Amino acid sequence: MPKADEDERNRQIVDRAYKRHQRSNPIRGALIPILQDVQSEVGYLPETALKRVSDLLKLPPSHVYGVATFYHQFRLRPKGRHMITVCRGTACHVSGSVDVYSSITRLLRIPPREDTSQDGLFTVNQVRCLGACGLAPIVKVDDSVYGKVTLPRIRQILLKHTKQTREPNQ
Repeated sequence: MPKADEDERNRQIVDRAYKRHQRSNPIRGALIPILQDVQSEVGYLPETALKRVSDLLKLPPSHVYGVATFYHQFRLRPKGRHMITVCRGTACHVSGSVDVYSSITRLLRIPPREDTSQDGLFTVNQVRCLGACGLAPIVKVDDSVYGKVTLPRIRQILLKHTKQTREPNQ
């Protein structure tokens, strides 16, 4: 989609969200619900959407950006096609989840302070607990859970999901 079309689409999405929440008192209280609605529809918060929210709510862009970056629920970049979740609970930590996470980001060539691979296939995040401590360390890719993950097994897991993504009719 051309950038101008994408910007117009984002403007329309923000305007609809604004209309849903414009009765908030004060209107500045609508900031988080509007951002949630936009992200729900777009998948992340594009810069053009943040600017439009700033204009509509008459808030400085720095304030809107500050809220969007403060809360972990908000994303400023699109998510990858597959979501990889690495458990960092106590059992997983003791069983090597730090090395698992580092290996995944290294294999996917994800730079520090980033979470999505350049090809847009994978987004990696860490969570406090996935609730299956007996299977530590645990990695979840989309809805598939992998227990007792070893460093050599990480390659197999990533290859499986990369291959599924690139094969037609999967």
